[in-house]
Amino acid sequence: MHDLEDIFGPHGPLQRALPDFKFRRQQLRMAARIAHSLAHRSALVVEAGTGTGKTFAYLVPALLSGARVLISTGTRT
Repeated sequence: MHDLEDIFGPHGPLQRALPDFKFRRQQLRMAARIAHSLAHRSALVVEAGTGTGKTFAYLVPALLSGARVLISTGTRT
């Protein structure tokens, strides 16, 4: 399994592929909780502010898990 710190870290593949990508500790914490939830097949509700990096924080663990996942997002504009 890939190490989330390596993926989200300052020299990881996201940083290399996306010039504007910046390491965010909150994003890594969110990704780790999502990975844990997927591994234990448990539900998880996450709330995070703008700029946290929510999209990659849930997509990376979901893709790495190889499992089917349901992601529901809501926006209040």
